[in-house]
Amino acid sequence: MLSILIPTYDYDISTLVEEIHTQLIQTDCVFEILCLDDHSNDQETISQNERINTFSNATYKVLPENIGRSRIRNLLAQKATYDWLLFLDADVIPVEKDFIKKYIDAISDEKEVIYGGILYQNEKPKQENVLRWVYGKEREALTVKQRNEASYLRFLTLSFLIKKAVFQKVKFNEDIPNARHEDTLFANDLKHAKVHMTHIHNPVYHLGLDTSKEFIRKSMESVEVLILFLKNGLIEHNDILITKVFARVKKFGFNHVLAVMYRWFHKRFEKNLLSNNPSMFIFDLYRLTYLCHLDTQ
Repeated sequence: MLSILIPTYDYDISTLVEEIHTQLIQTDCVFEILCLDDHSNDQETISQNERINTFSNATYKVLPENIGRSRIRNLLAQKATYDWLLFLDADVIPVEKDFIKKYIDAISDEKEVIYGGILYQNEKPKQENVLRWVYGKEREALTVKQRNEASYLRFLTLSFLIKKAVFQKVKFNEDIPNARHEDTLFANDLKHAKVHMTHIHNPVYHLGLDTSKEFIRKSMESVEVLILFLKNGLIEHNDILITKVFARVKKFGFNHVLAVMYRWFHKRFEKNLLSNNPSMFIFDLYRLTYLCHLDTQ
């Protein structure tokens, strides 16, 4: 028995739900599909999504106010009827037609969280979206073997299966700002709770590519959130690679040098990242120097 949980905001999820519903009907699984809209502004999108209510065992509801990414996921889990919860982000689509079957087949008593992975389409997008595509292909579209090398660090919340009993113990943190890294914090909480993580090959395509400018903005916001997490003890320096490197450079006094590098070179970093051939080394350096800059303020 399976509850499919899909949060959305100003995004048409009707095609995703139709595909998931078709796959579920082909199985013997008892299911429900619950979709919550975080108070979208686009009426045309809402109208498209209302088609979901015509599918059996599926509901789409618009919330009366915007409650944020963490709270809406927790609310979906609270409303769920069944023992296993499949969370899907709005901007994904299954790669294979047996996506649901693979997740169902992976369920067993000893498993607690199952992550199927992510892929990006091979065709290079327009230049304005290239940075997010390159980052996704190099850093997120990993094999099962690669993900198992850092089981929690390489877990993403855009498509995962979790026991409801486990989720009731480790939820998304609602006390953090409605900013970035709620998925990082959730994965870290799973790690510290010693929840068993299983990686399988059952990917979704990530379709919603931010523009490079938008991705840079969100990435810098993520760095700001990491500073907040560190100061409030929500993560330790060794929990995430960038904060682990930051701790090392600070230990040897190089953080001030990197902070100056940010102030001198951040425009040049951005020029590379907005190009048709962005460097992941420059991306990492940009984020690390910004982290050092914030820490010295």
